[in-house]
Amino acid sequence: MRLSPIRTLSIFIFIIALVGCANRGTPSGGEIDIEPPFIEKSTPENFSTNFQGEEIIIIFNEYIKIKDIRKQLIISPPMDTAPVIYPAGGASKYVSIRIKDTLEANTTYAFNFGQSIVDNNEENPFSYFRYVFSTGTTIDSLSVKGIVVDALKQNPDTFVSVMLYEVDSTYSDSIVYKDKPRYITNTLDSLTTFSIDNIKAGTYKLLALKDKNSNYLFNQKNDKIAFNEGFITVPKDTTYSLKMFSEDVNFKAIKPKQESETKIIFPYEGDYKDMRIKILGDTPEDYNFRITKVQDKDTLNYWYRPNLEADSTLFVVTNKAYSDTLKHRYRKIKPDSLVLSKVVSGSINFDEDFTLEANIPLKKIDTSKIKLTDSDTLRIPYKVEYDSISNRYKFPVKKEESQQYTFKIFPGAFTDFYDTENKDTLNFGFRTKRKSEYGNVRVNIRNAKFPMLVQLINKNGGVDYERYATESPIVDFTDVVPKLYRLRVVFDANANGKYDTGNYLLGLQPERVSYAKEMDEVRSNFDQIVEFILLD
Repeated sequence: MRLSPIRTLSIFIFIIALVGCANRGTPSGGEIDIEPPFIEKSTPENFSTNFQGEEIIIIFNEYIKIKDIRKQLIISPPMDTAPVIYPAGGASKYVSIRIKDTLEANTTYAFNFGQSIVDNNEENPFSYFRYVFSTGTTIDSLSVKGIVVDALKQNPDTFVSVMLYEVDSTYSDSIVYKDKPRYITNTLDSLTTFSIDNIKAGTYKLLALKDKNSNYLFNQKNDKIAFNEGFITVPKDTTYSLKMFSEDVNFKAIKPKQESETKIIFPYEGDYKDMRIKILGDTPEDYNFRITKVQDKDTLNYWYRPNLEADSTLFVVTNKAYSDTLKHRYRKIKPDSLVLSKVVSGSINFDEDFTLEANIPLKKIDTSKIKLTDSDTLRIPYKVEYDSISNRYKFPVKKEESQQYTFKIFPGAFTDFYDTENKDTLNFGFRTKRKSEYGNVRVNIRNAKFPMLVQLINKNGGVDYERYATESPIVDFTDVVPKLYRLRVVFDANANGKYDTGNYLLGLQPERVSYAKEMDEVRSNFDQIVEFILLD
């Protein structure tokens, strides 16, 4: 059928109108939702008393989901059996808390969700929502507030648990190792302050843990701890400051293991300085042994000769009052061959010494078979220092700037524990930079309290440079590698030349540490003066 021109025009106008309507109705996406969800209803209502139920329902105005609930949710007092939280995954318009533990009578419970509740689309958090109820007739309403700092680091750890233990007839200082606290809160991921709320009047021990196992128990090896000296009473208008530290781990010997033909490794925990290893039973008259430490590991090497024919033996490991007997079973393993290597490659700083280490304990050095020359092949005098526990030889030498040095080590220069000599001629080189490639820092310390350690700290918190000040408030760091440092002072209260951490059971707080304001970056060929004012 052929359409008339008028009808064709009418159809065309209708289509255009239809398209126009469709265009006007096309969504543009709208503004991004920045509003967090909110609660429409709770059953039972928040802050209910005489609670006897097994499930709590919290209804929101929109679909929500729960993120990182294991880390964010803090229940105070802690429950032995964790509640079941819905939704565990996906989205829902309500949160369900199903209680699986037996609740204590006349006790106020608080569920702090942190930042775990977010809306389903944009993940806007419903921040720090707390659901509180009491199994008694009243809601406990007292609080303990304070701040958490780190004893050694400038910034404290996140997700620190702050706890109160009730001081009653069952309390002892060791409770932190075996029992959960009465009340608990958490600094979460962005706060250094804390508030333990909804607690009752009483006497408490105040502690904080960087609790890696999330079990509310102190593990000396893995956790940091902080404690308030003495007990606290509630209510009291006091803001508490807790200083986190890592304890020195108590010594413990771990089962030894054969690692080569005549080498046994002895792993340990704690401080090895007073560690002694003694073999039990009969040994040949010419039996001898040496002990070296594995670099950067809590392990000692036990080297012995001659090889023993026994299948197994007993070793006694002691460390001050510690003693343990360990059984070792011998294995046939390929022996080690003597290898010498330098500790630092390339250029060395002016406060460093060229150092050689060996994989087998060294017994003797023949300096007549070692020659040190500079870039003009002139012989340079050197000294020799041996550290038997690290099995390293240092070669102190007066270093000139912008110089190339070469150690030529001839066969027979070194003899190891097994009377084996190095058989090859070895060449080890190192060089120095120009003095102008380094910077210098002078620190003027105000209100100095001696003795103290003055340190330049790198971005990872490690100590790159250290001076021990006993008299002068002016401390100089020369030939410093250019980069950004932080300046730190350790108040050496016991004058032993090192930082001493605290100990909870002994009631010892860590030594005081102070950081200066951020200093300028150390630059090449530049002298920087820093004013460091210490607070009383």
